[in-house]
Amino acid sequence: MTTLMQRGFDWSSYEKTAPGVIAALSQLGKAIDESGLEKSLTELIKLRASQMNGCAFCLQFHLNLARKIQLPQHKIDLLAAWRDTEIYSARERAALAWTEALTLMSQQHIATAAYAELEASFSPAEIAFLTAAIGAINAWNRIAGALQFAPPFPASSAAH
Repeated sequence: MTTLMQRGFDWSSYEKTAPGVIAALSQLGKAIDESGLEKSLTELIKLRASQMNGCAFCLQFHLNLARKIQLPQHKIDLLAAWRDTEIYSARERAALAWTEALTLMSQQHIATAAYAELEASFSPAEIAFLTAAIGAINAWNRIAGALQFAPPFPASSAAH
């Protein structure tokens, strides 16, 4: 069994060392939050990208937020297998497919069909912000995952 060995930074020390990075990514997040996209949708895509990228910090952070906004538990539980269930709306399915396509774009070409599916459920402005949200979570995953920030467990489960 391997243990997570924290590298040179934790969240707090990274925030002190690179405040401009935190500020820039936070500003991007604020613009996305103000775009009109549903918070439940943006949390789903952040969770899915974080699962795919194996970022424990971001996955726990967004699980905490998803629970706070009362995202249905069954949607959280089945997210890794979203294609195999009908509980996600057409809009959520298009966003999740787009999330996977962008997260894996260095490994495979983004299919035209993925964009066409997106256009059926989202306006051009929503596509722009959804794409930015996916880019932002992938950036956070690469920072927090690479530096192995400890997951931010809720206070009630920190001792478990």
